[in-house]
Amino acid sequence: MLNPNIFRAYDIRGIAHEPVSTANPDLTPETMELIGKAAGTYYKRNYGTKLVLSRDCRLSNPELSDAFIKGALSTGCDVTQIGMVPTPMMYWAVCRHEFDGGIGITASHNPKEYNGVKLVRANADSICGDELQEVYKLAANKDFESGEGELHEIDIYDEYQEHLLNLVHLEKPLKVVIDAGNGAAGPYVRPFFEALGCDVIALYEEPDGRFPNHPANPEEHENMLDLIDAVQDHNADIGIAFDGDSDRVGVVDENGKHYTADWLLLLMARDLLERKPGAKVIFDVKVSQLLINDIKKNGGEPVMHKTGCAFIKSEMKKIGASLGGEISGHMLIAEDYYGFDDAFLAAAKILEILSKSDKSFSEHFEDLDESACTPELKTPCPDDVKFGIVEQVTANFVNDYDCIIIDGVRVNFDENSWAAVRCSNTSPNLTIRFEAPTSDRLEEIMDIMILELNKYPEIDLWWEDKKGLL
Repeated sequence: MLNPNIFRAYDIRGIAHEPVSTANPDLTPETMELIGKAAGTYYKRNYGTKLVLSRDCRLSNPELSDAFIKGALSTGCDVTQIGMVPTPMMYWAVCRHEFDGGIGITASHNPKEYNGVKLVRANADSICGDELQEVYKLAANKDFESGEGELHEIDIYDEYQEHLLNLVHLEKPLKVVIDAGNGAAGPYVRPFFEALGCDVIALYEEPDGRFPNHPANPEEHENMLDLIDAVQDHNADIGIAFDGDSDRVGVVDENGKHYTADWLLLLMARDLLERKPGAKVIFDVKVSQLLINDIKKNGGEPVMHKTGCAFIKSEMKKIGASLGGEISGHMLIAEDYYGFDDAFLAAAKILEILSKSDKSFSEHFEDLDESACTPELKTPCPDDVKFGIVEQVTANFVNDYDCIIIDGVRVNFDENSWAAVRCSNTSPNLTIRFEAPTSDRLEEIMDIMILELNKYPEIDLWWEDKKGLL
């Protein structure tokens, strides 16, 4: 049986089979072969048969990627493997070598027991939303094409590195600590960033699907603690972390302070707007108001859109935005590039900006107004009820407050105080964030939202008693 809930808004993601987990796995070699047949059929009927496939380092991947390939080949699609590489390399291969589509076997930043599938068509445009549901229908109905595809294998890293190094140049050397998180970035961080001109101190370079040191998710502060310590111990200029498949980036400054990704986008937007006045910069509904204000101040056009890198990427191309990003760490660069989320390029751009200035990383933000802001809070809520709850929460706020409802609800309590609540598209959670000019005002708006969310016993408000620490 194929679990329909693993076909999420912008990728396929679920619990994997042994050796990672034995608890009711969603993804087994059998189900992955079905997904491979369905995806191959969808590509063949809509886009073409020339596909490229990558994988991350999860322990279930040798079997699951082989099963997907078996299914895709059986539909008549040709599959070119590029091995265990960061997912952005697969996106790059689709664009550079004009594949009809690309597949990443990965669960990105999810815990080790998960795995999944990311599907893109030509130009690395995501197959998501309704299209992904069509793939599910093909699998559920066993409506498959047949044929005998060919399997190929190529190594693209040297060409990929050369392309990126032609886009980014450091004006002075930097000492950088890089935490690869035992993920797919590991074998590439040292050669890439040393070639860029950095003195590299690397942590957890060895790919290991058990993620023995910490989860490969730079969005969570506790996963950055080793990086923070290493930056301070080595007196480094900056610390950089990647997630499991290296499409998201996290940063700590020279003092060991961890920055949410909207601050990284702010820095990159300032740099872009020096060259392209009036450029559009797109972001998700959970970013700081300081980012929005700063884009306007520097002559850019801020554009808010619903969360999901696939959705941000699509909207970027539709409106001609040069830069995009999400609070989760996805950074999308369309200036002289393809507009997909490439954490290696984003990190290199941040280093380039730092190298061109006499300021330390932290000093780039000294001119911003004060703000009290929580991180993104993931609050457990079952998949089968979370969407209905968010709809009701939205309905209860829109009559009394200025609300943005493009993705869940962002409640504007005043000009600079807001709360956002939306459904996670990758896990059984709500994602919630708050910001206000002062900590006292932050407490006030959190109390208003907590009062509303407490109406729903399905929501686990684990952070309710911690609000004074945020």
